[in-house]
Amino acid sequence: KMTRLRGRAQSIGQTKLRPPTNLRAFLALNQARLHIPLCAGTGLNMTISQDQTGEKAIFYEPEQGHGLPYNPFNAIVTPRPIGWISTRDAQGRDNLAPYSFFNAVAYVPPQVMFASTGEKPDQNGTKDSVANIRETGVFCVNIVEHAMIEQMNASAATLPYDTNEYEQAGLQQIACNIINCARVSGAPAALECKLTQIVNLPGAANFAVFGEVIGVHMREDCIENGRFDVAKFKPLTRLGYRDYAIIEKTFELARPDEGKNPNIKPRT
Repeated sequence: KMTRLRGRAQSIGQTKLRPPTNLRAFLALNQARLHIPLCAGTGLNMTISQDQTGEKAIFYEPEQGHGLPYNPFNAIVTPRPIGWISTRDAQGRDNLAPYSFFNAVAYVPPQVMFASTGEKPDQNGTKDSVANIRETGVFCVNIVEHAMIEQMNASAATLPYDTNEYEQAGLQQIACNIINCARVSGAPAALECKLTQIVNLPGAANFAVFGEVIGVHMREDCIENGRFDVAKFKPLTRLGYRDYAIIEKTFELARPDEGKNPNIKPRT
């Protein structure tokens, strides 16, 4: 009988399977015990195939599980910018939380989105950020720099809905210019947003929040030669697992038909 592995060592008869640190090591260690060929279905719900170049690839279906001790999906879609979302509920209580499912989605008008997964016991099927935005229709996105990594991480703690994360993280909050919401003092940039829609995504308590940017704050020292220079503050990005990365070096790359096709505008 073959038992599906979910990360921890599980037994097949009297044989203990060691949890894998990587797939190759796991297969090398446990192949003989599982009595399976290397390129067949492994019991991890994975298939290893080899293309015409000799390159080996691993395939799994998320609905069937991957069997590894850590989810590879979050490490594949990287790096991800971090949206440090400021909200305020209808009673005036402020909240601050980081989200790595965050990005810009349109130029004109400028629009952003972030996704919230999971729920808190003191909210109705979601987290504080989404609950507050539902009430007020506004939020502010603060950009996270490397120098604020500890404060950002502190604000990620699961706290009661009426707890002020600014105070917990040792941050100063200042008022936004247009919307009724606070923002992080000293952040490299902040985007004041009005809600356009909240989309209920497949799965339990998965929501995508979209907003139009109606106000932009930029720290003066981040402007260089007319550009907002990310190298000035080193943005923090999210990887998989507990990993993060810092953007320290950039380079330019023009489109192949830039300057040749009149319908293609240079990136600005």
